[in-house]
Parts: sequence; C-alpha cells; structure tokens
Amino acid sequence: MIRIGIYGYGNLGRGVESAIGQNPDMELVGVFTRRDPKTVSAKAPVYRAEDAISMQDKIDVMILCGGSATDLPVQTPLLAEHFNVIDSFDTHAKIPSHFTAVDEKAKKGGKVGVISVGWDPGLFSLMRLYGGAVLPEGESYTFWGKGVSQGHSDAIRRIEGVVDARQYTVPVEKALSAVRSGENPVLTTREKHTRECFVVAEEGADTARIEKEIKEMPNYFSDYDTTVHFISMEELRANHSGLPHGGMVIRAGKTGDGSKHTVEYALKLDSNPAFTSSVLCAYARAAYRLQKEGKSGCMTVLDIAPKYLSPENVETLRATLL
Repeated sequence: MIRIGIYGYGNLGRGVESAIGQNPDMELVGVFTRRDPKTVSAKAPVYRAEDAISMQDKIDVMILCGGSATDLPVQTPLLAEHFNVIDSFDTHAKIPSHFTAVDEKAKKGGKVGVISVGWDPGLFSLMRLYGGAVLPEGESYTFWGKGVSQGHSDAIRRIEGVVDARQYTVPVEKALSAVRSGENPVLTTREKHTRECFVVAEEGADTARIEKEIKEMPNYFSDYDTTVHFISMEELRANHSGLPHGGMVIRAGKTGDGSKHTVEYALKLDSNPAFTSSVLCAYARAAYRLQKEGKSGCMTVLDIAPKYLSPENVETLRATLL
C-alpha cells in the first residue's frame, strides 16, 4: 500500500481524500491542516501542519493541496526534502523557478517531487507536447472554460477585504471558431479568454481598491479583459457554489504532403477539484515507484512515462491498451 498524506484540507484536499478511496493500492494516513485539528472532520487522523515532518517515516507521498499564489511556493520545497511530494502549482510563468526550488530540496533528501500536476498544467501539457511533436508545422491553442478557476479564485481571496470569491474563465467564441475552422489565427492572451469575477467583500471594504488589485494582478488578470461583480454571500452560495470547469487543446497543422489536420483534446468537468485530485493521486503512484527505483529530484508530467501512472503492471497494459 502507498501511504498518502494530505497537506491542506480545502476543496482539493477533500477531493484527494475521495480519490484515494478509488485506488486500492493507496491508503490515507493523515491530514495536515493549519486550522485547529479538532475542528476538522476527515476520514483519517488530522494533525497540525507543523507536525508533518515528524511523520516522514509513516508517509510515502505527501499530496499538497494549497494554493499557488502563496502556499505552494513555500510548502513544496519545504516538504520535498522529507517526503515524495505532489503539487498542482499552476502559475505557468513561475513554473521554471518553482521547479528549481523543489529540485534542490528533493535531491538533498533523496526524494521525488512532482510539480504542476492536474489537467492544466498537467494533462493539457502532454497534449500540447504530443500535438507539436506529431504536427511540427502548425499551431497549438489552449482554451479554458467556461469554468471556475481554483487558483484564480484563491488569488482573489488573498486580497485584503475579500471574504470569498469565484472566478470564471470564459473562451472568446470568435477565437475558438477561427481555430477550429483551420484559420490558424495569431491570438493574444486577451483575444482568447475573458475573466469574470464574483466577489464578496467585507462590510465597509474599499471595493474600488479591490477591483483595481484584481484587474492589475500580474500572471492572473492583468493580461485579460476582466469584469468584477460585487455580490452578497447569499448570492454566491446560491448561484456560484459549484466548481465546474474544462477546456480544450487544439493542434492545427499539416503533414509533409500538405494535408491539413486538426487534433483536439477536450475535458468537460462537473468538479474541477475532484478531477484534479484524481490526477494528483495517479502521479502520487508514479512518484512512489520512481523513488523506489532510486530516482530523486523534481519532475513534471513531461518527465514521467505513462506506465508509472497505472495500477496495472506493464504486461497487462501492453496486452490491453496497445
């Protein structure tokens, strides 16, 4: 059995807890939280976050479920020296520096750290690689949504005066249609998506300042046309309690004989955190196996062969999937 720890117990942490139940080779050893453990009800013992390192001999893989804005840049390198770790760090522009920080600590501890795991970055990253490798003469396009971005919603919640928030990523239909028709348009970030934010502010908070901070936030909103709506908590709960998401990767190109081809990989998700959690668990299995083979350091989905993800042995995979 692969012994799993969950570090952070929000939507993603609860999703990992459920996903572990679908993997017969995994067991949940403990949940680590910054809250008072007595206030958290989980399917395994709950511990203080600061007690995690003292349990390194009891956990094979720690799945980190914090946010990319401020949690994971600190937590993943800290824990990578002591555990095999998986995170869903999704600030694309900062992945190279995050990789370097985790790689140093994981190698020091002889552990495997797999970062930026999920569907994007993650599964969509693989589709972009496959599309570009197979159709080297062409263009790749990624569209997200319409759906709730957990990372962007979390980034809004970190702003002073914000009680809660949901952020929807919305593809621009005109751009999507042009790509699917094979026009291979050159599109800016702003031309592909818009962002729509629903924010519950503290009573008396400066909503003009909050809106300005959202729209000017680098790596999250500054490159997009962003609309901010201030609503009540009641409206948020009534109309924005779900966490759907999805999107598509499209590679449009031509082969050497001049034939045109379009490859599209799409996801439609009822629950973003539930699906992301399932991807995290698959890569937890991979990290465990790779460390058993003597590997260490930081990796991404681009570095890990598919066979490491499946609970089946390679003989079965060859017999059933090829």
